[in-house]
Amino acid sequence: MIINENIKPHHELLVNAVQELVLTSDVIGHNELSKTISDIAQRIEDPFMFVIVGEVKAGKSSFINALLGSGKEICKVAASPMTDTIQQIVYGEKESIQDINPYLKRITQPVEILKDIAIVDTPGTNTIIDHHQEITESFIPSSDLIVFVFESKNPYRESAWSFFNFINKEWHKKIVFVMQQKDLMNEADLNTNINGVTEYAKKQGIMEPKIFPVSALLEQQGHTVISGFKEIRKYIADNITGGQAPYLKIINNADTILNVNKRIADGVSLRKRQYLSDYKFRENIRESLDHQEDKTKRQVVILVDSLLAAYDKITMKKRNELSEGIGFFSLLKRSFKSTFGGGQNIKEWMGQFTKDLEQDLNKHFKDKLHEGVIDIADNIQNMGKIIDLKIRSSETILKDNHEIFSDIAEKRANVLKDLQKAFSGFLKRSENFYDEDLAKDGTSFVPNLATGSGIAIVGVILTTLTNGVVFDVTGGILTAIGVLFAGVTIGLNRGKILKTYENAVAQGHSKIEEEITEKLNRYTEGIKTKINDNFYKFDKLLAEEKSTIDALENKIVSIESSVSKVKSEVQELM
Repeated sequence: MIINENIKPHHELLVNAVQELVLTSDVIGHNELSKTISDIAQRIEDPFMFVIVGEVKAGKSSFINALLGSGKEICKVAASPMTDTIQQIVYGEKESIQDINPYLKRITQPVEILKDIAIVDTPGTNTIIDHHQEITESFIPSSDLIVFVFESKNPYRESAWSFFNFINKEWHKKIVFVMQQKDLMNEADLNTNINGVTEYAKKQGIMEPKIFPVSALLEQQGHTVISGFKEIRKYIADNITGGQAPYLKIINNADTILNVNKRIADGVSLRKRQYLSDYKFRENIRESLDHQEDKTKRQVVILVDSLLAAYDKITMKKRNELSEGIGFFSLLKRSFKSTFGGGQNIKEWMGQFTKDLEQDLNKHFKDKLHEGVIDIADNIQNMGKIIDLKIRSSETILKDNHEIFSDIAEKRANVLKDLQKAFSGFLKRSENFYDEDLAKDGTSFVPNLATGSGIAIVGVILTTLTNGVVFDVTGGILTAIGVLFAGVTIGLNRGKILKTYENAVAQGHSKIEEEITEKLNRYTEGIKTKINDNFYKFDKLLAEEKSTIDALENKIVSIESSVSKVKSEVQELM
């Protein structure tokens, strides 16, 4: 293509933009899109291009031969479709035919009109020969004017109009209609069919369709006044040739680039909606886990407070009992009774005291633990069940039939499917709901895990865990009191006994508060971490999606800005 010096910088900007589009398609990794953009990049240097389309036997080749007016059969007119080759006809000082690839020939001809335009003769849209429609469609994005050729006697074939819809809706190309072989029609029937094409084109959004009834046979026989070619040549001269073609070519290339860029942008917008939905879904998962964790920790506080209240009440009552039991008169009385009446001596009384303390602690702690653990276990079980339901109800926006991003939609669907399957299995496996410390705190419990069913055993685990701590604490207190009482004599200092008892009780209070709180909270945090670990692949996908979408959005904005500017400036120059 000969580039006018006035628009050469604009052409170079378009070349750069289409290369950016190529890089964008590489990021997307969609083969069909990459091929379309690659075709646009390869043909951006081509002249203003007429692409002639229509069904086999509609008279396309005859129309081209008559339009060029060289008196030669440049495009062979065959009785039946013989090839699926596209023929690109361009200006050249000498005639030549070059095979570009198995599906494309380039023909040069010293014909005056070809100095301003190139003509592409495509195979029929209804042919049975392989590749016809695909290679015809591959040329459409790079076209500047689509000349749709119908048989005048039957311009209503479904395959032709289906292809028209593809051209019109997908690429928004400028289209003119040629009704060939008008010499085979009487004037009334011809006008009826012209009106029919006009009405259908209007229904498809072309408000002022350009329709040219022609006869290539009449034109080639020298009947130029009635052949209809005078009108179409005038349209070409008024709208394309005469110096306008390079400007129009720039504008058409800009429109094509913007069209592809918008299709990518629309896909990225949908992809971003899916990402934002997934990000919101993931944040909702985190918030639910945090909420359940906070709720569980509040239940832990309630449980510990309840245990400590019972503990303080029992130990204070026993402290008063101890204080009274080792008073001077009580000791004297007990000593007298044991000597003369067979009553308990001081050591026997203290042994019974210790036994009663143990029974009181065990009884009240067992009840409190049972009540508190049920609430905590419910919260932890809900943590798993809520997440399971949320995973199953996640929203799918980007479908796996999307024209550009079907691959990423399928990848996301597979990641989500794997997440659902993995999490469902996670909830069923009992080993996911205990840690190694439990083996130390409840050795008789661990072998029984095999009989449990995942999250359903949480209550059993918590009971074992808290029982282990409580009975370790109370056992320590009782041992300390037992050691204290072992050497008691009537002469032992009463204040020292009470002080030692109070110190042991205080240590037990702190240990119950610290150890039960720490163990239950750590257990809850551990379950939360294990639940989050199931989202590793999903989180990785989200991170990749954010990075890719940000990069694509930046390229889309850059391309749209530069190409729109080129188009606007060239339009002002026309």
